[in-house]
Amino acid sequence: MIESPEQKIVDAAITSRRSIRAFRPDPVAREDVEAILDVAARAPSGTNTQPWKVYVLTGAAKERLSDAVLKAHNDPSSPDAFSEEYHYYPRKWVSPYIDRRRKVGWDLYGLLGLTRDDKAGMHAQHGRNYLFFDAPVGMIFTIDRIMEQGSWLDYGMFLQNIMVAARGRGLDTCPQAAFTQYHRIIARVLDLPDDEMVVCGMSLGFADMDKIENSLRTEREPVSRFARFVE
Repeated sequence: MIESPEQKIVDAAITSRRSIRAFRPDPVAREDVEAILDVAARAPSGTNTQPWKVYVLTGAAKERLSDAVLKAHNDPSSPDAFSEEYHYYPRKWVSPYIDRRRKVGWDLYGLLGLTRDDKAGMHAQHGRNYLFFDAPVGMIFTIDRIMEQGSWLDYGMFLQNIMVAARGRGLDTCPQAAFTQYHRIIARVLDLPDDEMVVCGMSLGFADMDKIENSLRTEREPVSRFARFVE
């Protein structure tokens, strides 16, 4: 198989994408964010419904949201006061999914020097989600409540397009389901309409490669483990 220049560019954008958990403060031009979203909107969606809605946060607006969510995260009563509006993860974990989840978690905490007993350290690291890992741009994604499962599949392709388009511009991202627990706070701060539901958040900016957490490389199963060719 001969690799074309186009294939190499696309493959590099996809394979270089990873979740970055520490960003430099360098600003990202609004024109670049708009261009990324414009490209991402070419994602397929059933009968062209285009179910995505995006709130792009920078500066004081991003700080207001971060402050409000982080305050709830650090409130001891928050686990009882806030819960996800939809189940991102399975209600019952089984192998191999629980094994992969545990591995990536402990690989990250290991890089950061956090042990199983360091509950405060793990709590603080999780809280960095709500600072968008210091990225200059934070995004909150919502969907109309009337949309069903198919539109959520479409939404995933839109999110992937954002992350790949960002890589094509030398930018990095971190998709964040962590925000869903605090959907009520997000709705209040952003004044979301009642018919909109928070899907997730995302950090966007330039990776700080001096930070140890950004050396994390997650493993992927080989094609032979997840694909079956039927002839």
